[in-house]
Amino acid sequence: MAFLKTRERTKERFSLLLLDLEEYYFEQHTAYHVTTSSTKDRKVRGSFKVCSRSVIFDPDDLEEPILKIPLRDCKKIEFVEKESNPFNEPKPSTISILCGQVIYIKESNVIAPYRIERGTKRMTFQLEVWSKTEDVVQTLLQLHRSSCLDKLGDQTAMIAANLQSRLARSSFDKNCFQSVAEKPHMECKVEMVMPLVSNPGHICITDENLYFQPLNGYPEQVIQIKLHRVRRIYKRRHGLRPLGLEVFCTENDFCSDIYLKFYNTADRDEIYYYIATFLENHMTEHTAESYMLQWQRGHLSNYQYLLHLNNLADRSCNDLSQYPVFPWVIADYTSTQLDMTNATTFRDLTKPVGALNKERLDRLLARYRGMPEPRFMYGSHYSSPGYVLFYLVRVAPEHMLCLQNGRYDHADRMFNSIGETWKNCLDGATDFKELIPEFYGNDASFLENRLSLDLGRRQNGCLVNDVVLPSWASDASDFLQKHRAALESQYVSEHLHEWIDLVFGFRQRGSEAVAAHNVFHPLTYEGGIDCDSIEDPDQRIAMLTQILEFGQTPKQLFSSPHPQRITPRFHNITRSSSINSPVSELSSASQSEDSSFEDLTEESRKMAWANMSNLKPVSSHKIHKEAVTGITVTRDGAAVFSTSQDSTLKMFSKELKDFQRSMSFSNMALSSCLMLADGKTVVCSSWDNNVYFYSIPYGRRQDTLMGHDDAVSKMCWFDDKLYTASWDSTVKVWQCAAHSLTSHKRSQFELLAELEHDAGVNTIGLNAAGTLLVSGCKDGTATIWDTSSYGTLQQAHCHSGTIHHVAFSPDSRHVLSVGADSCMNVIDVQTGMVISSVKAGEEQRCFCWDGSSVLCGGQSGELLLWDLLSNTVTTRIAAHSGAVTAMWMNELCTTVITGGEDRQMIFWKLQS
Repeated sequence: MAFLKTRERTKERFSLLLLDLEEYYFEQHTAYHVTTSSTKDRKVRGSFKVCSRSVIFDPDDLEEPILKIPLRDCKKIEFVEKESNPFNEPKPSTISILCGQVIYIKESNVIAPYRIERGTKRMTFQLEVWSKTEDVVQTLLQLHRSSCLDKLGDQTAMIAANLQSRLARSSFDKNCFQSVAEKPHMECKVEMVMPLVSNPGHICITDENLYFQPLNGYPEQVIQIKLHRVRRIYKRRHGLRPLGLEVFCTENDFCSDIYLKFYNTADRDEIYYYIATFLENHMTEHTAESYMLQWQRGHLSNYQYLLHLNNLADRSCNDLSQYPVFPWVIADYTSTQLDMTNATTFRDLTKPVGALNKERLDRLLARYRGMPEPRFMYGSHYSSPGYVLFYLVRVAPEHMLCLQNGRYDHADRMFNSIGETWKNCLDGATDFKELIPEFYGNDASFLENRLSLDLGRRQNGCLVNDVVLPSWASDASDFLQKHRAALESQYVSEHLHEWIDLVFGFRQRGSEAVAAHNVFHPLTYEGGIDCDSIEDPDQRIAMLTQILEFGQTPKQLFSSPHPQRITPRFHNITRSSSINSPVSELSSASQSEDSSFEDLTEESRKMAWANMSNLKPVSSHKIHKEAVTGITVTRDGAAVFSTSQDSTLKMFSKELKDFQRSMSFSNMALSSCLMLADGKTVVCSSWDNNVYFYSIPYGRRQDTLMGHDDAVSKMCWFDDKLYTASWDSTVKVWQCAAHSLTSHKRSQFELLAELEHDAGVNTIGLNAAGTLLVSGCKDGTATIWDTSSYGTLQQAHCHSGTIHHVAFSPDSRHVLSVGADSCMNVIDVQTGMVISSVKAGEEQRCFCWDGSSVLCGGQSGELLLWDLLSNTVTTRIAAHSGAVTAMWMNELCTTVITGGEDRQMIFWKLQS
């Protein structure tokens, strides 16, 4: 848990949370608090801490209270000289403070609301090192002057000048280096940020470590992070400005190891890019789109995905105004059993909390319509420092006391019951809060009063103690376990994308936000106001404070609808029996309908793709005079057919390891070929605008389809329908009875549809079920079509040049495209959104893929194995001496044949 992690560094009773918000702790001195009675002086030893707006005395005796004296309430601060009369007992010099109030904290060492004693009081402190007394008094007088200035802006400016002066007079102590051999790279002034507080000091980064040295030596003299342990780094907005940097040494924890705020963006960026050079062996910088792809495919849980989105959207557990936000997912807090098969158990994730109750929403909309611009529906936010500490008060009481000036909230307004809190979020006039990650974690301490805190007594007479749980939870741990299960449930998995649209996506702003009843105060949105443009320092500070306390909307990560998760019920997609899909080397000519066979085949494919890096060449053959353009294989795997720009179709016998036939239909290049389901007919497309049908048993051309006004570039076949793509900017769909092609009669072709494009169509692909078609054009546009209505479903302008190849993933959820711009793009079929884009080092011309891994052939002739989840090349395989131009893979994904501009065909096998 975030708050516990930050406190692990120190076991001291003192904490920066005893300071006011935006206050700094400068220095400490060992001292005595001297109280005089009629009989004798009483001295209490402790630490005298000089802060920017107060003096704090922390006694060594834990039973004694911590004393805090606000400097603005001081009437007089004096240096009392030591007794120099030789005839009297020597007395050391002291600091005398005449003040209007003293705040008593942790009396009897109990965390409780502060006790304030008002009235004029003289406090006397004696430093153990007498010689420093006068200097300390001069510092206090200077800070007292700044605290008494009328304008908050002037106070802040004077304190900031004092801080910068202190930082300028000091530097990082290189004696703290772990090794004398370390080479420093950079040193600069920063603040370490923790919830509600920040601590100024210096960082020094070397070739081995990142060091932070606090100006005040608290919580320790130096904090060290080994650079080789760093796993993730994020740039952050801090106080609405791009000054933050957060460093993680773990992959999935939402608590960082250090959060730094720099004084200028250039320093922040230099440190960021330097640390990034150490990350290359560990990870690639992830984007929201790459995480989305991992989540869709089940490689990330809903919980992990939400954590990653929060991180990318500037949410941090060290910044309570931008704390990670998680959704309420359960709506049933009254049943004795939680039924996760019933949709009514769950909250409607298509709506923000404020829109869940229609009666309340109607009242809010009536107010919204009568409001002058800028209008908003909700006057409070779904995430703010107050809401975070509302949930966490039992584990972070000192944070709550810091935020609320030494007091807890009224007992009836505390987090008393999960069911009550949900009900208030539905009915309350100003309560629209969501949840925090702790509700889906493993640590139940925030639901239990393990510290035995006195949080007050409710109006019904009951003391505030543990949080009251729903009837369906036996204890706090059981609640978290069931709550986590609900987050990962089928219902939430199918609808979480709709909540993401509201909080991180396209329904966060603009007309879509209005339509979704998701409009918050304009100050909560990133870029809603430029605080630096406000000239009056008082107004600027007041505005910034208001924004930070009110809460901030996450950075917008998606600008189009978020695709749905692929949940298990969608996995059973019917596979095509068309030979257009890769065929098996099994001798059986038809797939078994038996599901166990399907499962076995699917498992075999998964194993094959997991071992694809072990692909080895078996043989190579140069049987064409120009580049190979297409490859297809008979169902029994005995014969391989290939087309080439040399205008020939060639038949190669795998058994004889030689080509047996060569056919030429015209003097123009052939662009592609495919095998029909009967295994007896090869179809070839040509640059002469025609499609040719070749009969294997008869060994001759059987038919010609003259269907286009320009070169035919690619074809697909499914259930007696032929799809032909052409540079004449059309894809044509033809009805053709397969049985007539096997006879010696001429076939009848009926044109069913003509799909118009704005540019020449270079490639097409069908999904496994034959229900969707994707076309890729010379202008870089990919279009997804419904093959039953022939209507356009999606269109994505995803490349800046010609698209070479497109193909659906096996589950039909995504399309992969490669183009002349060297990009590989993954398009979500449901939304048409490019959810992942990677710039390869060179043009990729052709590929096979399983939805997350890609085997592709590039311009240089290499085969590259790409992992799309991390956008990295995992294996490079030397193949052709020119571009790889054609690729075929069998059904079990264990055999590959490639063709290239070097006129070669190479046969490959997976080595076990």
